[in-house]
Amino acid sequence: MDTEERLAVFLDYENLALGAREHLGGMQFDFQPIADALAVRGRVVTRRAYADWSYFDEDRRMLTRHQVELIEMPQRMGASRKNAADIKMVVDAIEMAFEREYISTFVMCTGDSDFSPLVHKLRELDKRVIGVGVEKSTSRLLPSACDEFLFYDRLEGVEVPDESEAPQKKSPARRSGSGRSGSSRATGGRAKAAAVAEELPPAEEAPATAASGGRTRRKKPEITLPEPVDVPDRAPEPATDEDDDAPTGEPPTMEVKVAQTLAGLQGSASGSVTASQLKRTLVRKEPTFSESDYGFRTFGEFLRYLADRDVIVLSDGPSSGDPVVELPEQPDSAKAFDLLRAVVQDAGGTAALSGLKNHVRKRRPDFSEKALGYGGFLQFCKAAAAADAVRLAWDDEAEDYLVTLG
Repeated sequence: MDTEERLAVFLDYENLALGAREHLGGMQFDFQPIADALAVRGRVVTRRAYADWSYFDEDRRMLTRHQVELIEMPQRMGASRKNAADIKMVVDAIEMAFEREYISTFVMCTGDSDFSPLVHKLRELDKRVIGVGVEKSTSRLLPSACDEFLFYDRLEGVEVPDESEAPQKKSPARRSGSGRSGSSRATGGRAKAAAVAEELPPAEEAPATAASGGRTRRKKPEITLPEPVDVPDRAPEPATDEDDDAPTGEPPTMEVKVAQTLAGLQGSASGSVTASQLKRTLVRKEPTFSESDYGFRTFGEFLRYLADRDVIVLSDGPSSGDPVVELPEQPDSAKAFDLLRAVVQDAGGTAALSGLKNHVRKRRPDFSEKALGYGGFLQFCKAAAAADAVRLAWDDEAEDYLVTLG
């Protein structure tokens, strides 16, 4: 542990959340891909996020689950407080650089070029700086100032929605989950709907009043009778939506977790990856991890099981009992297209895009479309369709893309 990097993470949350919503198809920001990317780079000792949290109610719950300390910076206290959160973030970072010498790496999660002087000062203090930001909302000045910069939309686990993927249906859900502006629109819409509903009964009662005077009150129950008729028609819809979303919600298998972690270590480590290093990183990602939960007595036995299934490759390490762990040779795009075609063929010649990636990873746990240069799995499938490996078409009835044999 003495040789490991100690990381301090600072999040300019408004910049990240708004960047994801405006430039990544309205998607909601998730901290998990960042946490996984940093786990292979060292031991995170502190996580802080700065924002006016009254604008990010749902996000606050997500960050709390990831043990992120929320620093409250109200933006309005009688007058606008421009850049209050940014200034607080800079002060805390500089203070930590002087008071906690054991912290070797600072992770600045923002795309704002105003933080460039902070990055330069941290590097003057012999600190390594890693930047994280949404690609389209990141200033060109910031990445070059950092020792390493990670674009959020390129991280493993970030599925950027495609612009052609039924935006009319998905945009309301995205707005409701991203910041206060979306929730205020939804609240405003409900308020207007309630106002219209309150105004409708008098308009319907007016003709009855003219025709029969005081009998209008007795006819009010007749107006509400048709309303419950729509309920049985709407009842099956939630179950259908849950069935459609079930494949995408499947947790990754242990083979996939090991392959993803090993791929990250091989990309960030300067030397070979040993079994002990892999085990420490897996525990960072999932503190409750234990090979005994999967029926193995030791971690080495677990690795030998994965090696027998061609998930990893083991070779002699620097010390006995600590072998070097590597991934099998990464297939090129043509082989990956053949893999996709084989999975679709096993599914009967037709498969929905939702959940298809999980089936591909059951065949090859280390599969990653991002490692092949594609921004997302949909983009990978479109490239496979362009190569005539499969066919891809939107199906209105299934409300999903269908992948068929080409």
